[in-house]
Amino acid sequence: MSGTRTNHGEMPDELSPRRLRRRLLEFAAVGLLIGILVLLGPGLGSLRSQLRHASPGWLAAAVALEILSTLSYVLVFRVVFCRRMSWKLSYQIGMAEQGANSVLSVSGAGGLALGAWALRRGGMSTEYIGRRTVAFFILTSLANVATLIVFAALYALGILNHDRNPALTYGFGIAALVATAVVVLGLPRLRKAPSAQPGVRLGKIAAARRLARDSLGQGVRDGLVMLREHPVGVLAGSFGVMGFDLAVLGFCFRALHYSPPVGVLVVGYLIGQLGGNLPIPGGILGLDGGLIGTFALYKQPLSTTTGAVLLYHGIALWVPGLLGTIAFVRLRRILQREAQPAAICTPLAEPIETVQLPVAAGGRPAP
Repeated sequence: MSGTRTNHGEMPDELSPRRLRRRLLEFAAVGLLIGILVLLGPGLGSLRSQLRHASPGWLAAAVALEILSTLSYVLVFRVVFCRRMSWKLSYQIGMAEQGANSVLSVSGAGGLALGAWALRRGGMSTEYIGRRTVAFFILTSLANVATLIVFAALYALGILNHDRNPALTYGFGIAALVATAVVVLGLPRLRKAPSAQPGVRLGKIAAARRLARDSLGQGVRDGLVMLREHPVGVLAGSFGVMGFDLAVLGFCFRALHYSPPVGVLVVGYLIGQLGGNLPIPGGILGLDGGLIGTFALYKQPLSTTTGAVLLYHGIALWVPGLLGTIAFVRLRRILQREAQPAAICTPLAEPIETVQLPVAAGGRPAP
């Protein structure tokens, strides 16, 4: 494996205990304000009544499904970064990433930063981490994008009926199709940046640009290779993350004694999830507003939708948040206690696949 190894990388500032404590306090404060608003806010009597009569059985099942979603994330994490990594280490890093994503207001980048720090401490090169992080993002987005395209097509073909907002469905379906084409057909064409001249040191900005370009192009290629060579693990992990989490929302609706049409539930979930990309701790208000607003555009009952989304978001935050916090504490202790952290992650040392160029006469690579 090429690239310089960093055995004693510093923990990213956003993952420092001080920063995490501040984010947790912000997260708790926002959650408390929302709880007070729901309990005491005027005009919310119907919502309070629905929450009081929620079915505990459906909610318990929703919690179990969210645990399965988090375990699916661990599965695809292991497939992408190293299939020989121990399941214990895979669980700790993958679950800790999800815990960081639950509380950090950096749109998922907090989890990626935590994973990169742990992998560098384990002996993995920056080059490998960069390209595989791109591949991981592509593959975990696969299920969402593919499902949105399929359901938009099902509505267009008349297999699914009663589309309450065709413009929204087809608009996002076409956007997902275009984005897929750009990623699959365009990004892999990015060539690796030429090596620097001997004796010439790149500045930090130039080095970062080089790493980003190489990681983007090669990462997409890595993702396509893994999808072809290891489809079971990749598809089970990617669709498991999305499918179980989607089922959590469906079960929260059932807990309030209502079930949206299947097409509306799926498309509304996939479009509404985009609100969670706003840089807000835990996606609070961003994710809720995105989901509630999308289901409102599909003409679903506002009070029931609000209650179901609040229940769903609570489960989707606290399950990975709790499990991820425990995993992060254990992972941090292991990586900081070991005198040679690379020994923990020795199985991570996999060769980076390279593209073989055709050889012309004389033994030189053909142009």
